[in-house]
Amino acid sequence: MELDATFYALVGLVIFLALVVYLKVPGVVGKSLDARADRIRDELEEARRLREEAQSLLAEYQRKRKEAEKEATEIVAIAQREAHGMLEEAKKKTEEYVARRNRLAEQKIAQAEVEAVNEVRASAVDIAVAAASRILADKVDAKTSADLFKSSLTEVKSRLN
Repeated sequence: MELDATFYALVGLVIFLALVVYLKVPGVVGKSLDARADRIRDELEEARRLREEAQSLLAEYQRKRKEAEKEATEIVAIAQREAHGMLEEAKKKTEEYVARRNRLAEQKIAQAEVEAVNEVRASAVDIAVAAASRILADKVDAKTSADLFKSSLTEVKSRLN
């Protein structure tokens, strides 16, 4: 029997397989694969935990954003109400100021009218007294003149008051 290359290849393969089994290569490879599978499993678990944590943080930030938006809306609404109130108050104060100034002007006008009427009356009285004095001075003597002047002056004063 002639040994050909196939036989030697088979013997080499059997020796190689025996050596591999003897050196416990399948166990080492299995342990290596198990360790790698454990490491991958741990990484997947860590990734899942991180994803859940990220989702939790996202939900919390979205909730906080909604609260902040709601609070901002409330602040804007309050500011608008306050601005409207200030505007109404300013309008009211302006109207009161204008009304007060109008009343004051009307009072000054009425006072000026009264003063003008009194001045006209006083001038009329002075003119009438002067005219009466001249007329009486021309017609009446000194004693009668003084008596008539006093009585006329008393009468005019009583009518003016």
